[in-house]
Amino acid sequence: MTLCLNRDNLQGYVTEKDLLTLKPAVEKAHQDLENGTGAGHEFTGWLTLPSEIDDGFLQEAAQLGRELQACSDCLISIGIGGSYLGIRSTIEFLRGQARIPVYYAGHNMTPDYLNALLKSLDGKDFSVIVISKSGTTTEPALAFRVIKKYMKQRYSPQEMAKRIICVTDRAKGALRQIADQNGYRSFVIPDNVGGRFSVLTPVGLIPLAAAGIDVQALVDGARAGQKEYGRMAIDENSAYQYAAVRHCLFQQGKVIEVMASFYDNLMYVNEWWKQLYGESEGKDGKGIFPASLILSTDLHSMGQLMQEGLRNMFETFIEIRHPESRVEIPRDDQDLDGFNCVAGKYLDFVNKQAYKATAAAHLEGGIPNMTITLDRADAFHLGQLYYFFEKAVAVS
Repeated sequence: MTLCLNRDNLQGYVTEKDLLTLKPAVEKAHQDLENGTGAGHEFTGWLTLPSEIDDGFLQEAAQLGRELQACSDCLISIGIGGSYLGIRSTIEFLRGQARIPVYYAGHNMTPDYLNALLKSLDGKDFSVIVISKSGTTTEPALAFRVIKKYMKQRYSPQEMAKRIICVTDRAKGALRQIADQNGYRSFVIPDNVGGRFSVLTPVGLIPLAAAGIDVQALVDGARAGQKEYGRMAIDENSAYQYAAVRHCLFQQGKVIEVMASFYDNLMYVNEWWKQLYGESEGKDGKGIFPASLILSTDLHSMGQLMQEGLRNMFETFIEIRHPESRVEIPRDDQDLDGFNCVAGKYLDFVNKQAYKATAAAHLEGGIPNMTITLDRADAFHLGQLYYFFEKAVAVS
C-alpha cells in the first residue's frame, strides 16, 4: 500500500469500538455516494472521474504542453479557489519538475502583485491559461482583462489565439463567448464536478500538462485511490477511517483540525485541503475548522499554542517515507554546536525524529493525532492523496 494511515496516537480518544459504532453511518454514506442518492449527488462526478479520464485526452494535454513550452518562457495560470489551488499545490509538491515557470494571477486583487507580474514578463514570451466556469468571477475576470491588454501590445490577434487557452463551460458563460469569438483553444469543465474537486478535470490537468507535469502519473495515482477507497468496509478503507475519526473527535469538542507536515513542499497541498474541507463541511452551523502548519518552521512560532493552548483541536500529519533528495550531515572537528552525534546520518533521519517527538509530545499534551504517510513525493502518490481526501470529505 502506498498511502498509510497511522492511528496509534489516538489512544484515549478514539477506539476501534468507536469506529465500529459508526460503521452503519459510514456504509449509508458509501451507498448514497455509489447510488447517487445523497444530498448534492449531482456534483459527485469526481467519484468515478479518474477511471473515466481518457488516456487520449492526457496525451493531447501533454502535446499541448510541448507546443506551449516551445514558444513560451513561462506560463500564467489565471484562476481562484479550485481553479488555482490544485494547480499550485501540484507544482509546488513536485518541486523542480515543471519544465517552465508558472506564475499565477486572478487569485487576488492586489494591484502591486499584478503590476509586478507584468513587469516580470518584459522581454519574455508567455502563454496564458484562464480558468473560470462562468467567466464572471471577479478576481480572474479582472486579471484576464489586464493581461489581455498587455498581450495586445506585444502579440497579433493570431498570435494571441495560439497563446491563450480557456477552460470553461461547454456552452454558456462569458469566457465561453470570449473563447468562441476570438478563436481561443478551449477545454470543458464538467457540470457534475464542483470547483474544489476539480484538480483532476481539465481545470487542473491542462495547466499542469502545459507546465510539463506528468499528468498521466497523477491520474494513475488517483485511479489507484479510486480502487483502494471504493471499499465499503471501514476496516479496509483508510479514507473512511479518517472520516470516522474526525467525526469522533468533533463529537468530543475538537473543532479545529491542524494539517501538519515536516515537508515544506506540502504547504500548498495543505491549502488545497483547507478549501476542500472548509467549503464542504462549513454548512448548517457545523464544520471542523481546517488549519495547517509547516514544521519544523512553525514549531518555533506555533509550538507553544499546540503544546499548551486551548485543547479544542486535533492534528493530522502528512509524512513522506522516501523524499527525493538525500543530504548527509558532515562531521565538524570543533563540534561547537554539539551535533556530531548525528554526523554521517541523513538530514531526513533528524527530520523524522523531530516528527515522532512532536507527535508524541502533542498527544501527551492533549492533542490526539494521526499520520498519513506517502511512500514518495511524486505525481502518482499525490494523485492518490487527492482522491483519499476527496472520498473522505464526502463521507465526513
